[in-house]
Amino acid sequence: MTEGLSQHRHISFTAHYTGYIWYQMGISNPIFATAKGKFLAKLAHPLESWAERYVGGSMRSTLKQRHCMIDEHLYQLLAQYPKLQVLEIACGLSPRGWHFRQKFPDLVYRELDLPDMAQLKTQALQQLDPNSPQVLSADIFSHEFAQIFQQFDAQYPLLVISEGLINYFDKALLAQLFQAISHHGQRFPEIHYLSDLYPEPVKNKLAHIIWSSSKLLKFMSRSAFSFHFTHPQEVRQFLTDAGFQTSNIVQPKYYFQAQTNETSAEEHSGDLVWMLHASSRQSSR
Repeated sequence: MTEGLSQHRHISFTAHYTGYIWYQMGISNPIFATAKGKFLAKLAHPLESWAERYVGGSMRSTLKQRHCMIDEHLYQLLAQYPKLQVLEIACGLSPRGWHFRQKFPDLVYRELDLPDMAQLKTQALQQLDPNSPQVLSADIFSHEFAQIFQQFDAQYPLLVISEGLINYFDKALLAQLFQAISHHGQRFPEIHYLSDLYPEPVKNKLAHIIWSSSKLLKFMSRSAFSFHFTHPQEVRQFLTDAGFQTSNIVQPKYYFQAQTNETSAEEHSGDLVWMLHASSRQSSR
């Protein structure tokens, strides 16, 4: 399948925005900051500043929260599994693969995106290091996705990462993606999945404004962008139904204040973004 046939190809414009915001925050390399990203960041700046003042958070503030939570959990998993392999899907202009390959030279860390973004990212990476691996290309809802898993060593655990992705799909497609990761992960002794997700903003006093903003993002990305979950338990059950054995939902309010993975029972903390960590272990290994 080529990118021209992918109905999800329009989502990629957000990668330019996030790539530039991470650069502005000092957690990325300028090679990942594009002119399109700079334009989008400048356009969104007044609204983002207003949201941070009156809503208690914005898209750019959640970008930092989710990126830091995923990075810290990746560090923890690498300490626990020295032979861990990583596949980051819909990698966009994230600096994570480049960053972790610098710190862990022996780490097998492959990135995946649709063809146009994969080519752009490969060119950027190879400007930093000519030996950088080529970004893989596939549509995660095609038969090509299964072939991507074949490129990893089945003797060692695999971690799949997605960031800024899953809210763009309706629940049926989201279930298909989770099931695919769980199913293809069965060839490894352990499969782990880290991702951010945006819950319904039910505890925010300006929830209606957040909903309106999400409709604009849905229109611009030509996607099914929506909020699917209200309670952490709903996410865990969804992951269980997809085939994962264990899962945890991490909420920034508790994670950054107490430096703990606890989610305070089943309550929605009011945060604009959460992180999920799902996993399965093959008993036959």
